Amino acid sequence: MEEVDVEPTTTPIPGFDSNQKHLGFVWGPGDILVYETIYKASGGSAGGCPFVHEVRKDEDIYSPILRKLFNESHHIFVGLQRIREDLPSKNKKPQFVSISKNYRSVIRACMEELQQVAVSTQDAALATQYGNQVSILLAVELIWNLCEVLFIDAAPAGSLVLHLLDWVRLHKADVDEKAREVLASESPAEHQAYWDVVISYVLQGRMDEARQVLVKQAALQPAARVMFKLLDNLLMKMPIFNPGETQTLTEFDVKWRHWREEVDHCLQDQSFASNRHLEDICKILVGDEDVLLEYKELLSTWYHFLVTRLLFSHPTVKPTELHYYAQSSMHMFLDTRSVPEPLDSILLAAFEFDIHQVIKDCSIALNNWWFVGHLTDLLDHCKLLQSHNLHFGSNLREFLLLEYASGLFTHHSLWQLAVDYFDHCPEFGRVYLELQIERVPLDTERKALKVIRICEQRQMTEQVRSICKIMAKKALRNNRLGSALSWSIRAKDAAFATLISERFLQDYCAKGTFSDLDLIDNLGPAMLLSDRLTFLGKYREFHRLYGEKRFSDAAKLLLSLMTAKIAPHSFWMTLLTDALPLLEQKEVIFSADQTHELMFCLEELTSGKSLPTPDRPMQDEDIETTKIELLRLALARNLAMAIVKEGTVGV
Repeated sequence: MEEVDVEPTTTPIPGFDSNQKHLGFVWGPGDILVYETIYKASGGSAGGCPFVHEVRKDEDIYSPILRKLFNESHHIFVGLQRIREDLPSKNKKPQFVSISKNYRSVIRACMEELQQVAVSTQDAALATQYGNQVSILLAVELIWNLCEVLFIDAAPAGSLVLHLLDWVRLHKADVDEKAREVLASESPAEHQAYWDVVISYVLQGRMDEARQVLVKQAALQPAARVMFKLLDNLLMKMPIFNPGETQTLTEFDVKWRHWREEVDHCLQDQSFASNRHLEDICKILVGDEDVLLEYKELLSTWYHFLVTRLLFSHPTVKPTELHYYAQSSMHMFLDTRSVPEPLDSILLAAFEFDIHQVIKDCSIALNNWWFVGHLTDLLDHCKLLQSHNLHFGSNLREFLLLEYASGLFTHHSLWQLAVDYFDHCPEFGRVYLELQIERVPLDTERKALKVIRICEQRQMTEQVRSICKIMAKKALRNNRLGSALSWSIRAKDAAFATLISERFLQDYCAKGTFSDLDLIDNLGPAMLLSDRLTFLGKYREFHRLYGEKRFSDAAKLLLSLMTAKIAPHSFWMTLLTDALPLLEQKEVIFSADQTHELMFCLEELTSGKSLPTPDRPMQDEDIETTKIELLRLALARNLAMAIVKEGTVGV
């Protein structure tokens, strides 16, 4: 949770007298913390309520099943962005339709899984929650499917009604379940739901299924066989437009009108007057709206009524005429006193080809940005939203994708998906990513490395440095010096690298050994980041040379660390102490000049130091004084040996 620099705002809750309750709000990275406070009327504060409530912006991302929807749709989204812009529209249309179907199949898969879980769970609250999510996904898939038919596939006259029939059949599947129940009974023709099944099939334009079920009734009534045969013939001959054939729309229209006249003639002759059900079916075939409305329960929705009405009255309806029939069907079907549901308004806007109203209403009605973000993106690729830019600089597609991706960033794992959405928002995507990536909780080094890799791939240098600094500080707090040094080097933070180098040196002074030798031994050019880090690397190199018995090289390096002022002044005594074993070797290691240099360093170090007095007991400083005397003795002895050796060589 982010910290706030000011006191959180409070909102009074009306209806309280002496003790007035308030709500405080604190904004977090993606959520809000709401807490209750109490103020006495006199002005003094009373004890606050201990409860803090987290208000999440998008609860759906925490559902394990819906996370599959987000993951799968992400792959489809990325694939859509890879479709080449330079391809002709006619070549891209089949790809767009295929992508739309892929989105819908993912929705359906999640919906089916939610239904299974809702049925199997013993928790009533969970069952209700899953049931609500199923209802939302049903509505989402219904809207998406209609948008696919009208906008993406853009079915022309003739094919349009066929596509709408498929749409209704897909979302009114209870007919098949009822039909199975009827046909499985001992006497299907006498089942109470028998005629409901027959008429439901006719209402959906499924004439073959209706004929198969009607056979059961005809077998029971031999006397009415002629009447059943006549209706069967009418159902069989009903023309259905086939866009794959050479038949033109005009030819189909002529053929359909001729068939309808034949059906109308049967009604005029009262061929089915003795059987109410058969007569109703015949009236449905001629598009009798009063009879259609008698079967409201079987139609169940105004848009099913619309499609059935078009099938039997206007099978060659043009897309531009849909809005008129949609509006009249909704008014005819719904009770005049009832207010249309949000779903009704959204579907009506789609039939009116008002894409932006569909998106607007969906944004208000639905509980997350997944649907509007992905649908708008697809419609934008279909070049259907080009004219709609928002007043603050972004277009509608980008705005919705940014909102959706920002919601994903509040989740502990889905944030990785959001990166790709930001990548494909050219206007503000990078700015959003830079702001959001810094809010990802860096729980582990593995996660931090993942975030850094994302930043490095996008040349987000500042974010990389910020993350490395955070990880370095975390490691230092946990006393993991090697990890802290590694992160500070990666962040190119000289000040922090100096601080950690100091800690390494302090540890060495306390323990006499280095930790994380592999890291220090392989610093390479990174040791140049700071003087202290350089010294740490070189000092470790001195120890390595000494361990390899390369005393001469070790002596030169040790001396250079002091004379070049690379070593901190406070560390000189440690270096001079390290020189003692070299000074006491049988073979002369330090030359006379080098010994003079060491003596000079020792005098510079000891100048101004207080000597022990009788009043002050031997303490650490006095032990150091003893060490200094030993050094002076060793240096004097080495100098004498070096002079003798160099003099002998000179002779």
